Amino acid sequence: MLVTFRTPAYSDITMFGDVALALIEHMGHSPTVPSAIAAEDVPRALERLRAAIDERGGETLPPAPEETRRDADKVSLAHRALPLVQLLEAAAKADTYVMWDR
Repeated sequence: MLVTFRTPAYSDITMFGDVALALIEHMGHSPTVPSAIAAEDVPRALERLRAAIDERGGETLPPAPEETRRDADKVSLAHRALPLVQLLEAAAKADTYVMWDR
């Protein structure tokens, strides 16, 4: 499954479903697809996502069994979240909503 994040203030971002759902949870929302965040709630979602990155930014996302993944294949939460952080920043600046769907 792929999940696409959309806002009028930024280009669409598409992520693998497991990564997108984890990031949605880090924003403080239910991992439901499709769904949306109202414009007034975007700054708080961004704040929660940044807090998760500060706390666990070096962790890989999603967690993978060590026997199936090499260290070189791991991508940190901070790197995976970067495009979504940029989208949320743009939406907050423009005071507009963010939505996601399949």
